[in-house]
Amino acid sequence: MPDHLGDLWIANTVSDLIQGDVKEHLPLESIPLRGDVLGLGTTTSIDNGELTFLPNDAGNTTIWKCQASDGGIRALHPGDGSAHFPYVCFSADASALKVLLDPAELGVVEGRPLQELVGDAITRLCREGRLAEAPIYGLRAELEWRSLVITVASKLCMGQQRRNTAIASSEASEGTASRSIYQLLQHYRLAEQDPGDPVDPIRYLGRSLQWECCGFFDSDPSLGRVTVPASGAHLHLHGCSVDLSHGGHLHHEHPGSVLQGVRRLALYPLQQVHQLASDLGIEQLRFEAGAACFSVVNRGALDVSDVGVAVVLNDRYSDHRYLRLPWLAAGGCEQFSVPLCLETGVHRLEVIADPEHQILEEASLQANNRAVLEVRC
Repeated sequence: MPDHLGDLWIANTVSDLIQGDVKEHLPLESIPLRGDVLGLGTTTSIDNGELTFLPNDAGNTTIWKCQASDGGIRALHPGDGSAHFPYVCFSADASALKVLLDPAELGVVEGRPLQELVGDAITRLCREGRLAEAPIYGLRAELEWRSLVITVASKLCMGQQRRNTAIASSEASEGTASRSIYQLLQHYRLAEQDPGDPVDPIRYLGRSLQWECCGFFDSDPSLGRVTVPASGAHLHLHGCSVDLSHGGHLHHEHPGSVLQGVRRLALYPLQQVHQLASDLGIEQLRFEAGAACFSVVNRGALDVSDVGVAVVLNDRYSDHRYLRLPWLAAGGCEQFSVPLCLETGVHRLEVIADPEHQILEEASLQANNRAVLEVRC
């Protein structure tokens, strides 16, 4: 993975994630965690949760997984079974970009909306020439809250019907799409006292009100790169309580989240944004010894899961052969031999990777998804 200063890499996007059924994943091993690496993301649909990138005592970065079941956290390590991510964004070592702001410069912060506070700070620092203008700013902050609501992903598929709206409409689809993504997630509340309301749907966790946070401020949230693609939704922030008891997405815009103070705020201008993607392909298609032989390859940067492959003769899709690969890593290859009984004559053999278009690939990467061969028997 490149490690250019000031660059941000995005594996899928928030827009991809909330459309549901993301089958592309970036493994933990592909993320360089040396130095001050900014990032956030979401873990697998099998083991849901949020990702928070925090500095460690060795001067590098640890990814903490915030759990949907109880709002707790644990550090992730390669090989632990949940270290592959359907959405994650991260920088290289951004320590040289850090602009540290004296909290006194923020004035009175108690009760102010956090996004407004961060946005005003960016505008002022850019105007004063202390911060370079950038499409996306990373930030680290240590925040104190009077009360805080956090959310943790508990269902990655926010509704496949959201994707269906690209080609059709339905009452159910429109109803789901109109709701905020955060309404669909597990909510928790931190406060000095338990509100004690038996009908309150937000579970009370305790008094851990000092948080170490990492996130991003996107100048154009409509692109859905690191924030929900909604007007004015510039700030996406994950964090852990400093006592390492709880973690998740800071629902800073929720009425139950009231800021008390800012102990530390650092901003990082990120100039270049790179989209990571998978790239499926069918290669080396041939017919020999009565079988269609071919390779399914992944030339992209993301692992893919649950990949379908169709083997079609003479355009008869009604009786095609269908294969399914549970996993194909980035750079991986699977070879297949499918026996076919062909009558004498000329036949059109076609093999298609992801015939249902469930894998997120740019149009420019889809040309190699199919291969065609004329077979003479």
